[in-house]
Amino acid sequence: MSESLYFRQRLSGRDFATESALARQMANFTYVVGDALTREVLLVDPAYSPRDHLAFLAVQNLTLVGIVATHYHADHIGGDLMGHMVPGIAEIAALVDVPIHVQASEETWVTKGTGLGVPPVLPHEPGDVIRVGSIDITLLHTPGHTQGSQCLSFEGRLVSGDTLFLSGCGRTDLPGSDPREMYVSLQERLAHLPDQTVLYPGHFYSPEPFATLGEVRAHNAVLTPRSVDEWLANFA
Repeated sequence: MSESLYFRQRLSGRDFATESALARQMANFTYVVGDALTREVLLVDPAYSPRDHLAFLAVQNLTLVGIVATHYHADHIGGDLMGHMVPGIAEIAALVDVPIHVQASEETWVTKGTGLGVPPVLPHEPGDVIRVGSIDITLLHTPGHTQGSQCLSFEGRLVSGDTLFLSGCGRTDLPGSDPREMYVSLQERLAHLPDQTVLYPGHFYSPEPFATLGEVRAHNAVLTPRSVDEWLANFA
């Protein structure tokens, strides 16, 4: 891991949006990823309180150079969440002119849900790399929870959104979900990552906020099936 990595895991309802009962209930993580030397960073899934996110960056003397959406759901990027309007990337885009990095297959969902256009939304292909200072962040396309879900791989860490939690994985019974693709994402698209990779999920759904992939692989039931039929029979 590079000494120049800047990384923070921040929890909704605790570290930001502290007055929002919805933010506390949803227990979303927002991540700050970038270069500690240049002070350039990305915000990953910054929903609920844009001004809290920007205020944190200001206090830390950090410059926002981009936003990454792991997927289009409103609890991650803002929009209509079960009848509740959640502020997010659209409100940040009104204050700061930075690209919003999404998987190409997620573009329509993101623009429709937020009212933003292209740009600032910037579609990516699987495997694209975002460079922030000296830090390279690889975008891994992991469809299943949504068609364009993506994880961020960098410096021995994986920010997984709702693709994989420490226990369980994202739902596959929602519009745009695909249980078969989720199996492939879990068993093939993430298989190359070593066990010592540290997993940082999109929600605080477990006693611990992060764990190594080795620990997750040993204890997470959604990773135990060895065929798509077995996976579909138990988890779809």
